[in-house]
Amino acid sequence: MIKHDKPGNPRVTVRPVVTYRDMSKFIDVPWHIYANDPMWVPPLRLERRFHFSRYNPFFKHGEWQAWVAFQDDRPVGRISAQIDSLHQERYGTDSGHFGLMECIDNSEVFAALILNAEAWLVSRKIRRISGPFNLSINQECGILVDGFDTPPVIMMPHSARWYDRLLAEQEYHPVKDLLAYRVRVDFEIPRVMQMLINRFSSKITIRTIQRNKFDEEMETLRDIFNDAWSENWGFIPFTQEEFAELGSSLRLLVSDEFIQIAEVNGKPAAFMVGLPNLNEVLAKLNGSLFPFGWLKIIKSIRNHEIRSGRIPLMGVRKQFHNTPIGLALACLVIDAPRQTTIARGIQEVEMSWILEDNMAMRSILDAIGSEQHKRYRIYQKIL
Repeated sequence: MIKHDKPGNPRVTVRPVVTYRDMSKFIDVPWHIYANDPMWVPPLRLERRFHFSRYNPFFKHGEWQAWVAFQDDRPVGRISAQIDSLHQERYGTDSGHFGLMECIDNSEVFAALILNAEAWLVSRKIRRISGPFNLSINQECGILVDGFDTPPVIMMPHSARWYDRLLAEQEYHPVKDLLAYRVRVDFEIPRVMQMLINRFSSKITIRTIQRNKFDEEMETLRDIFNDAWSENWGFIPFTQEEFAELGSSLRLLVSDEFIQIAEVNGKPAAFMVGLPNLNEVLAKLNGSLFPFGWLKIIKSIRNHEIRSGRIPLMGVRKQFHNTPIGLALACLVIDAPRQTTIARGIQEVEMSWILEDNMAMRSILDAIGSEQHKRYRIYQKIL
């Protein structure tokens, strides 16, 4: 526990998360930070409790520590530090991360938090720290730096406006920007895209996931994703356990039409996963499933009451990158579920996130009339 006193300011105390009760306070911090922010969507406390537990498959290859900052025993911030062995295998054993960053607009409080995270990492021989990752790049990551006027979609973060400044004060520098695009589902397919689709229609077959082979299908998606993204900035492969956990959520919440697989000459080559934007419902639950939260979620999905969605996962095998057939594959998996999506009442979809330098994907999104409406940022510091 580290205390920071400054004349005229309330005492700042940073305490490590050790007990079940500590974790409750850690989970509750955002409710204090965003109490007056109408764009923030409270997460489900039960889901957060699971995410930070030993049951999260991330902890099979990662370790972490979390802290909560207090001023006169009032929670005013939190942070985590983590080390991911899969990241170190690809990027060096001196790399580590921070994440789950929330803080009031107070430089002293933030400095106390980040210094604890840095000290924990340095004690483990870490010299390069990047983030925020919650807890890895395959989960929520980045802080919002543009697009504060709309709420986040499902599994995307929201941030306070002052985080960029607080990080800069601690000598953190931007290293990569991630973009979110939104597009109306009833977009008109550009002529050039339709020509590509027609050109390769004899070679490409589009199908939905086969639910009677769900586990096998999820492994196919994982294999495509890990191949498709393998040369992207910051890439960490999904483990079998991590993708299986994701599959459990998809099996429950997503109909078959929202998972599209493209095959070239009968072999899976590309895929896309769409999600209904459950944040439309979660915004009304204040983090609790009880007593009727589950019923509200199920009712909203079954009655087609959700009006927006998100495409969080998409990939085209590396062998097709920068080729005409690769472009056709991307166009087809984006286009395939549109009529079903419209029939279910969804009017617009967010494509997120997209690396700022992924110009091939951004050109497709521009062609179908997408609008870039949020920007997230990853930071780095040499310790």
